[in-house]
Amino acid sequence: MSKKRIAIIAVASVIIIYLAYNYFSPTSEDSLYLTAKVQKGNFVSEVITSGEAQSTSSKEIKGPDNLRKFRLRDIKIQDLVPEGTLVKEGDYVGRLDPTDVNEQIIDAKLKLEAAQSKYTQQQLDTTLTLKQERNAIKDLRFSMEQTSLELKQSIYEPPATIKSLEIKLEKSERDLSEKLENYNIKKRQANAKMIEVGTEVSKIRNELNDLTDLLNSFTIYSDSNGMVTYARNWDGSKKKVGSTISPWEPSIASLPDLTKMESKTYANEVDIRKIKKGLPVRVGFDAFPDVELDGIVTDVANVGEKKRGSDIKVFQVLIQLTENDENVRPGMTTSNRILTFEEKETLSIPLEAVFSKDSLTYVYTKTGFSVAKKEVKIGESNNVSVIVTDGLTENDVVYLNKPEGYETAKIAKLN
Repeated sequence: MSKKRIAIIAVASVIIIYLAYNYFSPTSEDSLYLTAKVQKGNFVSEVITSGEAQSTSSKEIKGPDNLRKFRLRDIKIQDLVPEGTLVKEGDYVGRLDPTDVNEQIIDAKLKLEAAQSKYTQQQLDTTLTLKQERNAIKDLRFSMEQTSLELKQSIYEPPATIKSLEIKLEKSERDLSEKLENYNIKKRQANAKMIEVGTEVSKIRNELNDLTDLLNSFTIYSDSNGMVTYARNWDGSKKKVGSTISPWEPSIASLPDLTKMESKTYANEVDIRKIKKGLPVRVGFDAFPDVELDGIVTDVANVGEKKRGSDIKVFQVLIQLTENDENVRPGMTTSNRILTFEEKETLSIPLEAVFSKDSLTYVYTKTGFSVAKKEVKIGESNNVSVIVTDGLTENDVVYLNKPEGYETAKIAKLN
């Protein structure tokens, strides 16, 4: 080979190496071409949300159910066991402020004393009145007997005397009849009055007994086994010492069944379209990073609601836990990975590698020392990658950003 030919080949090689280096190396503007290979494997699409653990079955601990009867409202909670306390049936849970009830008990006692005093006075008045009436009747009967005896002994008296005694006896008989009738009327009146004051005494005594029972019910005990979880106020905050209950909102706490738990979470308007009942879920817990339980979507809200403090609309999703763990408690923050799509042994590429123009979807692929602009068909996607159904094969290399100088290149369409 001549020296001239060798020199030409050497120069050409240098030029090729130089061009390749400048093409595939970062430019002076620090452009960096990132690439990725087409992967084949299991493709998973998930919706990840944050939620709160709660029990699907719980017994409610309420305040007394007869507050309205005694016109009591806004009763303060004076004491509560710490939230999360495990209690058994009959264990102490808390106490309500008895101030208002004690005031009514004092008033009822005063009313009862007054009513009992009135009852006693009525008894004395009735006894005295009826005794006077009975004595008057006895006196009248005695007088009649005396007149009747005088009449028997007056057979030898003048007719005028006899007539006078007969008139006197007849008048006494009429007086006795009237006295007996009046006595019966006064006796019935006295009985009615005694019943009236006696009823008032019984009414006040029953009210006092009810108030005493109400006062006793201000000390709250558990009626079953469970873990104490405070009820929420209308504004979403939890009940605590100093909070109030009313006849319309008597809830104080609940005893959730820890074997029946779910995660209540919310999804945004985009993700909610992918979530359906029956989808499998993996539920994690911020408090226990090593704990992850299986779950299943049991309810998806049809109507959205505004997120607190934002205009964003979210939709409630309920996820039932199909596994139990003794560490899980109501109120714990959950991380939920809802599996919305899964396909095995499929091709996928990063989302950044996919570009579109008009109705065409395409990628930039590396072919030796050059770049090709190829049309592809894509399928389901997740937050990271997208399925490729046509146009690429496993281990093909695609660019994650547009190579310079190829934006106007022709797209190689699929057959």
